[in-house]
Amino acid sequence: MHAKPPIKFFSGIESRYLADKIAGSYGMELGKSSVTRFSDGEFQPAFEESVRGSVVFIIQSTFPPSDNLFELLLMIDAAKRASAYKVVAVIPYLGFTRQDRKDKPRVSIGAKLVADLLSKAGVSRIMTMDLHADQIQGFFDVPVDHLYASSLFVPHIRNMGLDNLVIAAPDMGGTKRANAYSRFLNCEMVICYKLRKKANYVDQITIIGDVKGKNVVIVDDMIDTAGTVLLAADLMKQSGAESVRVVATHPVFSGDALEKIEKSAISEVVVTDTIPHNYNSDKISVLTVADLFATVIDKVHNYQSISSTFIV
Repeated sequence: MHAKPPIKFFSGIESRYLADKIAGSYGMELGKSSVTRFSDGEFQPAFEESVRGSVVFIIQSTFPPSDNLFELLLMIDAAKRASAYKVVAVIPYLGFTRQDRKDKPRVSIGAKLVADLLSKAGVSRIMTMDLHADQIQGFFDVPVDHLYASSLFVPHIRNMGLDNLVIAAPDMGGTKRANAYSRFLNCEMVICYKLRKKANYVDQITIIGDVKGKNVVIVDDMIDTAGTVLLAADLMKQSGAESVRVVATHPVFSGDALEKIEKSAISEVVVTDTIPHNYNSDKISVLTVADLFATVIDKVHNYQSISSTFIV
């Protein structure tokens, strides 16, 4: 039997904060890499140590700007050209996945394009968390390990010890996720129906279900402008909810989202560290995904099943 190839961890610039934690949890240090920047803004990543014959894990979330995605593509290409045995892209937050279908004429399907770019660059496997839609895994021609932050959030919600707990879906697309949470937490579920006439703006929202006297937890894959959750929280409080909290995997927090949350009726927002932020708010709690990714990396490298890490 052949010995397993060695494993090495590398990171893009903007995800080093998380990559350090993942590598540390695994029991290794990040490999040495560098980025040369040219005066016109072009850049060139390079590995500063040999990766020949190694399984290379490149950790990089692809949040805006698109430089993060392109840096990941260049690092994958560099690793393949340096004779890496396999290249695994660890992408805690995979950007452009909201563009998963043609919802109007003459638009791109950005998620499919990103999948094609990663495959063409030479990636052997994708490891990511809470895609905007599960079926995006089918856009890839390589194996996808799709992790769920529910394995962190469900125990966290349990430990809150809330009476009269209700799980809420922020929109119709989130009902499957909310239903799974309510099943594991053995509580009721409500649904928010929202009318959106243009991107990042919700015109109207309606709650389907009873929240009077309840402690509501809204579960979502991301918070961008926070428009949906703020409207939902206000409506729930007006409908007699005792408290409203939010758990969301990816803290995009564009524009003045954090300021609006601070002034809102929401008691607490729990997110993960898939996207970096410097929080200055008592309302924001952050759970790290580092140990979960390190565990899954270990299982994948040792050809073990990862299904035991799934809750939802």
